Amino acid sequence: MTSPLHQLKIIELGHVIAGPLSTSLLSDFGADVIKIEAPNRTDMMRDLGPRAGDGVGVWWKTLGRNKKILSLDWKSGEGRDILRRLVESADVLVENFRPGVLERAGVGPETLHEWNPDLVILRVSGYGQDGPMRDVPAFGRAAEAMSGLAYLTGFPDGPPMHPGFPAADSTTGLMGALGIMIALFAREKGIARGQVVDLAVFEALLRLMDYPVPALTGANLSPRRNGLRQPMDFAPGGMFRTSDGVWLTVSAGSAETAQRLLRAVGGDSLADDPRFETLGEMSQHMAVVFDAINDFVTQHTAEEVTAVFARHDAVASRVLSVEEITTNEQIRHRGDIVSVEGEQTQVIGPIPHLSATPGELRWLGRSPGADSRSILNDLGLDDEQISDLCEAGLVRLEGKGTP
Repeated sequence: MTSPLHQLKIIELGHVIAGPLSTSLLSDFGADVIKIEAPNRTDMMRDLGPRAGDGVGVWWKTLGRNKKILSLDWKSGEGRDILRRLVESADVLVENFRPGVLERAGVGPETLHEWNPDLVILRVSGYGQDGPMRDVPAFGRAAEAMSGLAYLTGFPDGPPMHPGFPAADSTTGLMGALGIMIALFAREKGIARGQVVDLAVFEALLRLMDYPVPALTGANLSPRRNGLRQPMDFAPGGMFRTSDGVWLTVSAGSAETAQRLLRAVGGDSLADDPRFETLGEMSQHMAVVFDAINDFVTQHTAEEVTAVFARHDAVASRVLSVEEITTNEQIRHRGDIVSVEGEQTQVIGPIPHLSATPGELRWLGRSPGADSRSILNDLGLDDEQISDLCEAGLVRLEGKGTP
């Protein structure tokens, strides 16, 4: 079966998470991604965090999936010429250096578009390519702070909190892949040729957390941290612990589902209370609703709660640990945890599920220089020329360090 993006050629100059995740998501659906690493300095994700039994970092295994690896000093004269030849036949280039790095190396967008006017360039940075904070260093947690995510996470009487995963970088990866595909669609339809997709890490979160700003500017309501309850108490729900120690999240998103939830935990007397006739009225008495849910859940086992909620078609979902995620029947049935032959490490599979052209995990992150020789051969370089580049420290081959 032909993958939907099998003719899409991407050059990745990215590192860490935000840029590489964008290309990883597209590689799952057949995009031909060439990741370029410096011969003497590989992506830090190879070494960050725990390692699998074979000694390879587990984060690298998933971020490097389905990518060809070229070890090349692209800032050198000869390396820049090789980069140019790659760019000339590419559709996309992705980079997530600080603003100005490409320009100082002589390969800014103007140069890249001279080489290939149709090239889509995704530029990921902490605060964007312009503005007063353009040159300020930033990582994902700084973006979580600037976007308001940290401010809104936690308890009212506690400090702001970061989530338990790199939310900013991961969200930027998703938004970056979206930006690439929008630019490619515009190119295909003749609306534009190559263009720059300028994505600040904090903006990816800002766009997905877009209710606080209209709440403030349109309704004069300033969202605050709300602990285990729903943001701004707009609907009943929250996190509750059952009598047998299981955490459940309970939620409703409409007046109808809220009524079913109230009927499940308090019967007709609670559901028919005029204070809870609409979500607007309910929000004025959310402490009463929260206490009613809490009283019911804490006095019953998880099995009892889920059974009662099921009878009322109300939502109560068990909070799964990572161990439980890997064995969950629904997740397994969907094929969301996968690996490749001969590999113990499992990763999250291609998402979303396409009915005619599904994604595929072909391999996990490869070793430094794994594809250097084949990529350079495809550009017309013979083995002697490649050896000369290796001797000069401009290229690294698999299993060999720099001279």
